[in-house]
Amino acid sequence: MDRQGPVAHLRRAVTEFAQTYLGDTDRWCVGLSGGPDSLALIAVAARLRPTTALIVDHGLQADSAIVTETARAQAISLGCTEARVLRVAVTSDGGPEAAARAARYRALDANRDGPVLLAHTLDDQAETVLLGLGRGSGARSIAGMRPHDPPWCRPLLGVRRTVTHGACTELGLAPWRDPHNADRRFTRARLRGEVLPLLEDVLGGGVAEALARTATALREDTDLIDAIAADALPGVSTGAGLDTAALAVLPAPVRRRVIRGWLLAGGAVGLTDKQIRGVDTLITGWRGQGGVAVGSRLRGRRLFAGRRDGVLVLRQQAI
Repeated sequence: MDRQGPVAHLRRAVTEFAQTYLGDTDRWCVGLSGGPDSLALIAVAARLRPTTALIVDHGLQADSAIVTETARAQAISLGCTEARVLRVAVTSDGGPEAAARAARYRALDANRDGPVLLAHTLDDQAETVLLGLGRGSGARSIAGMRPHDPPWCRPLLGVRRTVTHGACTELGLAPWRDPHNADRRFTRARLRGEVLPLLEDVLGGGVAEALARTATALREDTDLIDAIAADALPGVSTGAGLDTAALAVLPAPVRRRVIRGWLLAGGAVGLTDKQIRGVDTLITGWRGQGGVAVGSRLRGRRLFAGRRDGVLVLRQQAI
């Protein structure tokens, strides 16, 4: 193996990640699609610690069973102690990309027997930042994916996709090429194939790295504000809700983080920056207006945040 080649590069990245975040963890899982990124990751991971490959079959393509069985065989040949195919049902909730992702994460979490390594690269991080920018969904979205968000581990967030592809070539592996990655119907596919290459051309290169650095900087700021908000929460809680007078004196970014955490604890899901700011106006722009609808964990129910007697409260309503 070339000590300066792609495989060595990946091995260093995974080893450093494990030393930083996983300590004495004696085994791990890897989410394997059969594509070049996850195949390269599992080739390296299986040489470092006992590794279980978790292969999700979304059933969205006619040959998905063949693809997953090929990936299972490759995982075993690369030294995995176990390789499991997990078949899931993808609903239509939130669009095809989001629904497939949600089903995949549920299956991985339910079947893991240790931390789960995911093969997201620096390129994936750059795409995530661009998606967050385009949707105007706030700093948390632009902050991208965390390297370590237990049980999820992303040791390749500092590695370019060219390295994982090069590692497959170096090892003589034949990865699966997901046709969805080139399908212009999918937003991320167009970002990957059209938008990022154009930005690299217009701005003279280095765009993916710059976007990844932006994510890291924003994540550090976000973590700090989250910690301040957690300290502020007991002082504004009334038991029934949140004291609007106490909230009003908090700095706006901290106040909105307190609101976000309270909404999530109360059963809200899929919160957007627009919804959080809408609830914030119940404090900063109170004119007797009605509540703000936020997503609910309970099917058939809608969750509302409203103001009553100077307190922010939550209520459920049947749809």
